[in-house]
Amino acid sequence: MNKKILAGGGVVVNENNQVLFIFRRKKWDLPKGKLDPEENLKTCAIREVKEETGIQHLTLGNLLLITTHNYEENGIQIQKETHWFEMKAIAKENPMLIPQLEEGIEKIEWVSAEDIDQYLADTYPSIRLVLDAWNRSSNHIR
Repeated sequence: MNKKILAGGGVVVNENNQVLFIFRRKKWDLPKGKLDPEENLKTCAIREVKEETGIQHLTLGNLLLITTHNYEENGIQIQKETHWFEMKAIAKENPMLIPQLEEGIEKIEWVSAEDIDQYLADTYPSIRLVLDAWNRSSNHIR
């Protein structure tokens, strides 16, 4: 049996041009999560970033990329389609980063451009694609 799941997430950038990373399941990742019933993907992406990180003030930008990956859960083949958006957060307006422990998030860090490569060494291939799309985007929100 096959099942398709929709999800939303974000490349969250602050005023210092740092990108927000979460650490979960022994990998650096970007915040994202599953679409709730009666919710659109933009609302889902903002809700999930807020829930997973504790950030309250976000500005939603453009859709960057849609990624898909497949996995098995309880004998069911699942295809997860994640819609990734550019987002802006002001660090001083969001002083507390609070990892959503019940989702297995252990750490949250703002990462500067010169340090991103070391985080990418320990992430998923799809996260590299998302960050590549963000880097190619010529219309970063300011």
